[in-house]
Amino acid sequence: MTQVKLNIVRGDAENGKEMIEYEVPYFEGMSLLDAIFWIRENEDPSLSVRYSCRSANACKECMAMVDGKVEFLCSIRAKEGDFVQIEPLKTRPWIKDLITAME
Repeated sequence: MTQVKLNIVRGDAENGKEMIEYEVPYFEGMSLLDAIFWIRENEDPSLSVRYSCRSANACKECMAMVDGKVEFLCSIRAKEGDFVQIEPLKTRPWIKDLITAME
């Protein structure tokens, strides 16, 4: 089975952050948001990410730093064997995991 590895920032502003590595089964056409949903549904339901849509690229709430660039998690497609680093936006106050303040 082919996998995608995600290195995701976990923690909160009060307790600090750490990078956690997850391995997610790859499927054709999956977005990074799909991979995060898989983690939440199968490994760690406490992983926090902001979103309103599911792969519709309409709400713009799932912005995060992907390999150092600002991206929408719903519109970035994972590739077989990828190793991706996902962090909260650096330009907004950090709340928890991948969630930053909206204002």
